[in-house]
Amino acid sequence: MHIELSKDKRYYSIGEVANAFDVNASLIRFWDSEFDILKPKKNAKGNRMFTPEDVKNLQLIYHLVKERGFTLEGARTHLKEGQKKTLDKFDIISKLETIKVQLTNIKNEL
Repeated sequence: MHIELSKDKRYYSIGEVANAFDVNASLIRFWDSEFDILKPKKNAKGNRMFTPEDVKNLQLIYHLVKERGFTLEGARTHLKEGQKKTLDKFDIISKLETIKVQLTNIKNEL
């Protein structure tokens, strides 16, 4: 699971976000209702539009719940208690994963 955030794009539809995470839009809506950290805007039709910051927070929630096996309550607690620390670690992990992919690509070209 990795979503490339475009510098030009200010909002992502729930469909784009769900596809990027390979989950149903209903799960994204559910997480939106469960986590205060998510604050998507709604357009005139009432559709959720996620900012790059929301997407980053969704990546963190996905990591905690889907990859590390946290319960929703555990993930909420973890986010509230150590949000800055968790985000720093998550950023480091994301950057390392990107570097790993780049190194693998270089290796395959040799």
